[in-house]
This record gives sequence, C-alpha cells and structure tokens, in this order.
Amino acid sequence: MTLTQLEYVVALDTHRHFLLASEKCFVTQPTLSMQIQKLEDELGVKIFDRTKQPVIPTEIGASIIAQARVVLREASMIRQLISDQKDALTGELRIGIIPTLAPYLLPPLYKEMREKYPQLNLVIKETITEEVIHELKNNRLDCGLVVTPLKDPSIKEDVLFYEELFVYVSKKNALIDKKYVLPNDIDPNQLWLLEEGHCFRSQALNLCELRKRGDFHVKYETGNIETLKRMVDKSDGLTILPELAVMEFNKTQFKLVKRLKEPSPAREVSLVTHRDYIKSKLIKTLKEEILNIVPKPMQKLQSKKVVEINY
Repeated sequence: MTLTQLEYVVALDTHRHFLLASEKCFVTQPTLSMQIQKLEDELGVKIFDRTKQPVIPTEIGASIIAQARVVLREASMIRQLISDQKDALTGELRIGIIPTLAPYLLPPLYKEMREKYPQLNLVIKETITEEVIHELKNNRLDCGLVVTPLKDPSIKEDVLFYEELFVYVSKKNALIDKKYVLPNDIDPNQLWLLEEGHCFRSQALNLCELRKRGDFHVKYETGNIETLKRMVDKSDGLTILPELAVMEFNKTQFKLVKRLKEPSPAREVSLVTHRDYIKSKLIKTLKEEILNIVPKPMQKLQSKKVVEINY
C-alpha cells in the first residue's frame, strides 16, 4: 500500500470517473486503474463497484476511502511542517467562499495575495456554505470564508468581522422616506430574496420575521446579490443587503439604503477550517490579509446583533 495508491483512490471517489480522476492525478487512465486494482488485490476487497456508472464505492470501500483521506491529511502535515519553516510562502491554498462575500471581498484580497506572495498558488471556489463544509471534511478545501455560527463540531470557526445588514428599497417603495425600518414595515410580497440554499436568505427571513408571520411568497429568486439590486431598481420592491455590498454604492444608490432599528442586525463572517487542518502558516497569512482589507469598525461586534441562521 502506498500514498500514491491512496491518492488515486480518493481522486476516483471525488470524480467518480476513471478518465477524469487520472487527468487530475496527471497519470494515464490505465496507470490509475492498475494501481487501484493492485491495492484491491493486496487488501482482498473491492473498493469500487465498476459495474455502476458513475463508479461508486462499495460499502467497505467507503470506509477505506474515509481512512485514506485521514492518512493523506496526516502525510500532508509533514510537508507543511517543512514549508512553514521557510520564509517564502509557497504551495497551494484552496479556499471556498460564499457568493454573497465573493464579489466584494475576493477582488482586493486576490490582488494583495498575488502581489505579496507570487509563489503561492491560490485555488478559489465560489459556492454555498453547505458545499464549503462538505469540501473541508473531504480535504478538497483547506479553508472557507462563510457566515457562522455553523454549530458543527468538526469545523473550527475563526471570526473575522461582523457585517451589518441593510434594507435597499426602490424609489417607488413606500419606505423610501423612512430613516429607519422595522421588520414589520417590510411587505413580504415586495421582498426579493436569494434562492434556497443560501445562508443569507435564511438570515433575511429571520430578520424580517417572515418565518413567524408565515404570509410571504416569492415570485422570483436568484443566487446573485447584484441581480437582487437590479430587480429592486426596476420595481417597487426591496431587498436585504450586506455591508460590503453597500460600501460600493455611489451617493444616488446610498439614498436608497435604510438602516434597521438598533441593535443593528449583522452577520458573523468567519474563516473556517477542518478541526484537523494543516497549512496553518498559509491560513494565518490569509486571515491577516483579510483583516487588512476589512474596515476596523466591522471587526468589532459593538452595538450589532448577530442574526440567526437556519439550515
């Protein structure tokens, strides 16, 4: 049994296709298939059911793959110990980030990281929180930028900042002249929301107390905050926006932004890792660069109140 064979097994489990797995491992398909077969012969069990398309692990194979991921993670720690002793930041850092953070945090962060650490290879995946957590547990990501708390004992949360939530209204909306907005002021039939699966949707529903009221329906849903803004601009509706999105507004747009009654509702943004994470030096550097970008007032809870997330 070799680490290379375990890497091939994990790759095939990840991609469920021999050709794709071999391409990701930079070997030929026959080589990957032969090495997995050799491992199966050595162990005396079938790890994969090749009669299914896509290929799937057998019952014992699933257990072997889970342990293989643990072994590979531990083996990576040896390489990372050596890397951490070097002055230059090198290697690869795989980051997951949710769509409601990516457009506002990622461009300045990527620019700074590329300029300061040219030998560091950043691999960034934009996806929903559920997928980030799944990828962390399966060692396909090193860290994630998501909204917390997650209440998952296998995930370590390092709080970075608190992002206030605002109401963004159309010029035609009845709330346009209000300075502050109360949850009960929001007409659920005028509210534009992100689609199911986004934690920001859950927070918006809780913030507006719509789960309690039970009288809302949504005609259109999207996975993009920028689309929500445009839908509001072209209608008489409103939506909920995070602080980083509002910070990019011009004076005209900012007139359409309304604060909610204090304590200001906010979402907690954290850098998350698996509890057995490696690449500690790279992740620490990433955290420092994020905190250099985010305004200092956002890094303190102050008079803000974290809005609950429901999954």
